Amino acid sequence: MAYSPTMLTPEEIERYKRHLVLKEIGGEGQQRLKGSRVLVVGAGGLGSPLILYLAAAGIGTIGIIDDDRVSLDNLERQVAHDTKSVGRAKTKSAAAAIERLNPHVEAKLYTTRLVPENALDIVRGYDIVADGSDNFATRYLVNDACYFAKLPLVFAAVGPFDGQLTTFRAFETDGDGKPRPSYRCLFPEPPPEGTVPPCSEAGILGAVAGVMGCLQAVEVVKELLGLGEGLVARLLLYDALQARFAVVSYGWDPENPLNGRNPRFRDLSHHRKFMAEAGG
Repeated sequence: MAYSPTMLTPEEIERYKRHLVLKEIGGEGQQRLKGSRVLVVGAGGLGSPLILYLAAAGIGTIGIIDDDRVSLDNLERQVAHDTKSVGRAKTKSAAAAIERLNPHVEAKLYTTRLVPENALDIVRGYDIVADGSDNFATRYLVNDACYFAKLPLVFAAVGPFDGQLTTFRAFETDGDGKPRPSYRCLFPEPPPEGTVPPCSEAGILGAVAGVMGCLQAVEVVKELLGLGEGLVARLLLYDALQARFAVVSYGWDPENPLNGRNPRFRDLSHHRKFMAEAGG
């Protein structure tokens, strides 16, 4: 039998045996995960559990983009990092965590900000993107880049005691031939400045980020393997204080400027002004 780079070694067969006994995954699915490339935007509260569970699942290549460094007040929720990592680039700290957890996984690091000039070049190297960023300028940029690159996007966001999760495949049409929604259909405009306080001001229960990051990892694996029902056009809402989950449907906005009836955006150039105004 010819060697394939996605073939599982004896050590990997032992490592992933709980996946291998799942009929929905099995050996073929695990090899597919090994051959997959996932880009994680942000190595913070969401990105930390997401990265760890993707690495544990045996994703072959995990790209990590983040221009921040670990600070002591990150550690209450950003579990990929530890006290000794304070001051270190989050990308390098997360890569070290991956190496400790699963040396079969390659970490590809981008210790920089995602900007209009580099976004398409970066995302095109991956099969799927998971957005765990913490600002609206980056979220819109990731959404638009994934649309132009024709890549699925698993999006999550957290508040002090709540979270949101959905999947975008806006480059596709549904069974009726209607375009699938994008982030711009769900959130046509960013909220007015000052109405959504940053985590540093509003605070957050650290485990809430853990819940949403783990759910995000589940949806990434589901998308890669075609398992179950995804969250395209469905928004999962988590209320930690009430211990409740809810799912609401949303649809394509024909007026949205990206994939609406009369799209205005043909590339990422419109983000230069937007990110400058947002302080990017």
